[in-house]
Amino acid sequence: MALETRTRAWIKSIVWRILGIFVLGTIAWLVTHSWKEMTIITIIFHGVRVILYYFHERVWERIHWGRIKHPLSNIPVNKELTPEDLKIIQNQLKKLGYID
Repeated sequence: MALETRTRAWIKSIVWRILGIFVLGTIAWLVTHSWKEMTIITIIFHGVRVILYYFHERVWERIHWGRIKHPLSNIPVNKELTPEDLKIIQNQLKKLGYID
C-alpha cells in the first residue's frame, strides 16, 4: 500500500479548511456582526487547524491499526510497473482464480 504524499496531505488539509472557513465565517459574522472580528477569528482558527490537520494526517499514515493489508504488498518492486506489466499480472491472477 502506498503512503500518501506530503503534497496530497497538504491539499486535502487546505480544501477541508476552505469549507470550514465559510462555515466559521458565517457563524462568526452572525454572532459579531463585524467583518473585522469575523476575519480575525476565521484566519487565526483556520491557520492553526490547517497545520494541526497536516500533522494529524502524517501521524495516522504511520499507524497500521485498523488497516487491511493487501496480500501482495510484501512483494518488493524496484521500479514503477508499466501498463503492460500490470496486464500480465492481471492475466496471471485470473488464470490462478484470484480475480474474475
